[in-house]
Amino acid sequence: MTGVRSGIFAVVACLWTGLLFIVGLPILLLPRRFVQGLARLWTRGLLVLLACICGLNYRIIGGEHLPAGPVIIAANHQSAWDTLVFHALLPDPVFVLKRELLRVPFLGWYLSRAGNIAIDRRAGFRALKLMVPHARRRLGEGAQVIVFPEGVRAAPGELQPFQPGIAALYRAAAVPLVPVALNSGLFWRRRSFTKHAGQITLEFLPPLPGGLDREAFMTELAGRIGAAASRLAAAATIEPAEKGDLKASGRL
Repeated sequence: MTGVRSGIFAVVACLWTGLLFIVGLPILLLPRRFVQGLARLWTRGLLVLLACICGLNYRIIGGEHLPAGPVIIAANHQSAWDTLVFHALLPDPVFVLKRELLRVPFLGWYLSRAGNIAIDRRAGFRALKLMVPHARRRLGEGAQVIVFPEGVRAAPGELQPFQPGIAALYRAAAVPLVPVALNSGLFWRRRSFTKHAGQITLEFLPPLPGGLDREAFMTELAGRIGAAASRLAAAATIEPAEKGDLKASGRL
């Protein structure tokens, strides 16, 4: 049944996405906040479909650690779900993402007009020089800049090395940096079609103190996120009927 539910979700999600992308084309001519409003509607619709069709819900803890206004969010990255949920939680989320996504028809147009920060990961230091002023501009507008420091999705229980861009943002932006841990990969695996029923947990952790040097910052950030992600994975809410599937796939 998990595969059937996942297939139904894929079909309905494609219809929902196609409808909004086509109907919303005139919004691309409007200011950025209107495109963000459409993105919020799209992602919230997908989250509702995940809950209704796949039985995949989520809960948020640690919300008291999230300050109002501009902030940098640094989260571990396990699933496509991670790119959806922040539009349901934050008023103006802006993502640091790979430039190749802007070349995807329709999707790329919306990503660009929403003000997301596209970088060429092969450009090294030059990419950082372009990313930092763009991020500072969005933060100055009151946005929340979302960064996945690993740069790629990792399996539950794994934490890939953090890329230097997050340290550059930490040094350059005079706003709080809030670590985030999640366990979405237990339910929606990277590069997987299947969505397992259960409850994803996303946790906002206390903001990092300012003034840390680069090495201390990277060590502290990775340590906090890694420890919290392991704790969330161990305490995951997974429906009994799904546990055998997860164990068989090597994820538990």
